Amino acid sequence: MARLAVLSYHTSPLAQPGTGDGGGMNVYVRELASAMARQGHEVDVFTRRDSPTLKSTQLVEPGFRVHHIAAGPARSLERHELADYVKDFTDEIAAHFEKFGVPDALHANYWLSGLAGHRLKHELHLPLIMTFHTLERVKADHFEGESEDRAHQEAAIFACADAVLASCDVEAAQFIEYYNADPARVHVVPLGVQHAFFAPGEQRAARQALGRDENDTMLLFVGRLQALKGVELALETLITLRRRGRDASLAIVGGPSGPEGARTLAQLHERVREAGVICHVSFVAPQSHQLLSSWMRAADVTLVPSRSESFGLVALESSACGTPVVASAVGGLLTLVDPGVNGQLIAQRDAEIWADAVDEVMWANANSSMSNSAVILAQRYTWRSAAQSLDALVARLIAAGLVRC
Repeated sequence: MARLAVLSYHTSPLAQPGTGDGGGMNVYVRELASAMARQGHEVDVFTRRDSPTLKSTQLVEPGFRVHHIAAGPARSLERHELADYVKDFTDEIAAHFEKFGVPDALHANYWLSGLAGHRLKHELHLPLIMTFHTLERVKADHFEGESEDRAHQEAAIFACADAVLASCDVEAAQFIEYYNADPARVHVVPLGVQHAFFAPGEQRAARQALGRDENDTMLLFVGRLQALKGVELALETLITLRRRGRDASLAIVGGPSGPEGARTLAQLHERVREAGVICHVSFVAPQSHQLLSSWMRAADVTLVPSRSESFGLVALESSACGTPVVASAVGGLLTLVDPGVNGQLIAQRDAEIWADAVDEVMWANANSSMSNSAVILAQRYTWRSAAQSLDALVARLIAAGLVRC
């Protein structure tokens, strides 16, 4: 079995998804590391210390540890500040390897971790596996870019990584189209879902437990409150449905994220007041897996109006709970939502069209056929399968020569 060093510089797998920089990547790193440890591997996750109270090393479960690395001030940093401390982060990890032993392979997550992984690969002659989660050129094409320098750095990592993981065929095609990635080094490893938590159940019981109206049409949005996730479109869909006379409500589960997060939240509150739907929109703090699954079981439809999405874990988790999804026709959502089976895909960002889709899904799911299909669709996605794929890849990379930069 292998020793795997997982780099997650800008956000910890122990952080609560749904606020700050915590999202699907946190879940990905935590669940994949856990699944790899259960396969018998030794997995060490390295993340930047953002609080002075954190332990240097935290054992999550046998074979899976999280190391909090000093790199810059021990507090949350704005995104534009993070790049300043990648070198310190990399230096500290190299010192850790010198003291405790060099791993068999590196797995970097997000481009900032990729910068650290790129350097460590060359200094220590280790295979580098890369998961980007989001890409600058893809975001710029679908929404708005961050910086051209980031795109150049990502391209350099693509050219050097021994393997780049894509969550689905759509994302794999984007690697080749936007970054001229070598198809031989692109590997599709779908994410999983924690079926122990995200599973079908009695909707009425879930609503009673959460104190929700048992009779209205309940819409759900789960995610960070930022422009990229399109939460404002979820709100406009609710407003449109109520204007049409449907007794509907919306639960927004998540917290502000990024430099514009506070503004996004303020704009949402203002729009709620302006539209007169204060009694029909709930703002809910980010939830643990156990509680989030209850929100999904309670909902009639989960809305995923992202402008760009590499995978779309919320859509998969909702399907696993038997709740249909209305989602943007972008990225990985194209592979997770089968129109007419577990929901609908919408190419336009028009609340009238989204409201139509909600009505269609509600009608189609009147006898729970769509809910049943959603559960069946989600069953093939497991973290164990993802770990098995990564296990086989790591073994091949250890045996092979490194890609030359």
